[in-house]
Amino acid sequence: MDNQLQSISKIFTERLYRIPDYQRGYAWTEKQLKDFWNDIMQLEDDKNHYVGVLTLEKVPKETCSKWTDDDWIIVSKSFEPYYVVDGQQRLTTTIILIQAITEIIPSDEKLNYSTIDEIRKRYIFDSKDGGISRSYIFGYEKDNPSYEFLKTRIFLENSSSGYLKEETIYTHNLLYAKEYFKERLQELSKEAVELVFRKITQSLLFNIYSITSDIDVFIAFETMNNRGKPLSNLELLKNRLIYLSTKFEADENERNQLRKRINDSWKAVYHFLGRNKERPLKDDFFLMNHYMIYFGEEVDVAEDFSPMKARRINNFYRDNYEVFLLEKKFNLKNLYESSDSEDGKLTIKDVNNYIESLQKSVEIWFNIYNPTLSNDYEDDEKALLEKLFRIGLNHFAPLLLSCYLKKPNKNLRLKLLTTLERFGFVVHIYSHRYVIPLWDLNLFALRVTNGTLSVAELEKQLAERTNLIVNDKDFISDVTKKFSNEGFYEWSGIRYFLFEYDLSLKGSSKTKKIKIDWRSFNSEQEDFVTVEHIYPQTARENCWKKDFNKYPLKQRKILNNSLGNLLPLSKPKNSSLQNKCFHLKVDNDKNQIGYRFGSYSENAISKLESWTPKDILNRGLILLDFMEKRWSIPLGTKEQKIKILNLDFLEVQ
Repeated sequence: MDNQLQSISKIFTERLYRIPDYQRGYAWTEKQLKDFWNDIMQLEDDKNHYVGVLTLEKVPKETCSKWTDDDWIIVSKSFEPYYVVDGQQRLTTTIILIQAITEIIPSDEKLNYSTIDEIRKRYIFDSKDGGISRSYIFGYEKDNPSYEFLKTRIFLENSSSGYLKEETIYTHNLLYAKEYFKERLQELSKEAVELVFRKITQSLLFNIYSITSDIDVFIAFETMNNRGKPLSNLELLKNRLIYLSTKFEADENERNQLRKRINDSWKAVYHFLGRNKERPLKDDFFLMNHYMIYFGEEVDVAEDFSPMKARRINNFYRDNYEVFLLEKKFNLKNLYESSDSEDGKLTIKDVNNYIESLQKSVEIWFNIYNPTLSNDYEDDEKALLEKLFRIGLNHFAPLLLSCYLKKPNKNLRLKLLTTLERFGFVVHIYSHRYVIPLWDLNLFALRVTNGTLSVAELEKQLAERTNLIVNDKDFISDVTKKFSNEGFYEWSGIRYFLFEYDLSLKGSSKTKKIKIDWRSFNSEQEDFVTVEHIYPQTARENCWKKDFNKYPLKQRKILNNSLGNLLPLSKPKNSSLQNKCFHLKVDNDKNQIGYRFGSYSENAISKLESWTPKDILNRGLILLDFMEKRWSIPLGTKEQKIKILNLDFLEVQ
């Protein structure tokens, strides 16, 4: 390898740079952008700043000869094409910043004695005889969805290839970086922007390494990319599969076709993982769960359904999936000899089947987590999937993926979702930790995948197990013990329960408006509350003392955290409002933040004249009646429910 320090202006001299298909996309987010910007701003004018390593591989002539858009600049202007093996995040960031600078400076002005067109020609694209032909100095290979996105959304060029506006997590990051830099630059004077441009083109120094032909670029990529922001296992796996596609003893056309299919599959995977910009899905969590169900048929799960085995299997898949995929299954050794699983040598068909499953699964995965954005489900199914998301979808997702891959009919899907939601809620209220643990669901997922359990039988078994729990002779006493020890405020299911109760009140309302946004309701924001203690935790006002101080401190704390005293707020509110008297909580003259303007539950409370221990008890009984009916959970007589509420010390009329 040759190495030397070079500035951006030297690096971008008679060279083209392409991000190869085995590379991940642009992964930098706000933290890395902020560090990069601060490094530039803090750099003294007469100093240089070492940015890092830029590892390059010269593109073979047989490859770049097929680049029809770039042939003229390679042949006629002797530009040398290079693949960026390592350092693409820093290099991409630098080019995006240069592009942002060209957009905030008027086109008729100069920047450091260069016109905007001259800067763009140097760093962004060159054109043949000033015509419509474009050769982009820096970019992605054409098969990458980031190629057209970079050209159209970042460089603001037109597309001539029928661009379908594909977006991924990586394309979101590209656009965010550009918007971030434009905001920073617009705060600066023209002179300050010129200084930034001079720093990034003259003072940022890269250590340039050129990989020679005797070094395997795929292995170099995996090794070098341990620096900076770590590669995800999904990103490493793509590189590994492309590497293997070049090593199969097969027809060249077959190898090329496999490489194209790998790229197409990863394009689809990252499209769906990043499709919801507000809530992108984690790539390695998807990979782990797909791995579990795809390779799960190798595990014997037909018998011995013990909690210890369930937990062991669950931990095995969580902790070992990357080892299996990268070290045991998809490695060079298995191309030439049988793998440990004795399935024979790894073949092109094996890889193709795996990536086809990934591509098919990721769309289902997206729909499960984003049902409201899906066109595949009707409203009743979307509503049930949203409930599972609120109660804890990560527990159910692998099971749902395995079931949906079996393509059950809609009625069976609705029945399964309803049963799963009830099962999940019962797990939240039951005190015996090991009777029906959530990790049992992964064993069910394996059995559905390997065909030893049908979706219909799965639903039946889950329903039977849930009924066994709630009808057990000790169920009510166990629930009573759980809440007498823990209270309701710290209960893991309190937000979901209160949210569902508020939805039930919406059903009898004239407005039918959803007043609580689940994501803000379920968030933890400092100095803000979403679950209100009506009788406050710090009740210093006389308005509270007259009704509550006749009870000792221990009982006041029980009243404070009792179910009937907890209220879902329609929006996060400052914690300082919690200690107000009841009439001020109901209707605050200064602004519309009182119960009268809040959730349906708040509206119901606002109709009362006061709030007393008796009101806490009565509302607690109403909520338990709702729980009993909504989830078909027998909670006993009124006296037993009062014990569950831990309020049997009150004088009940």
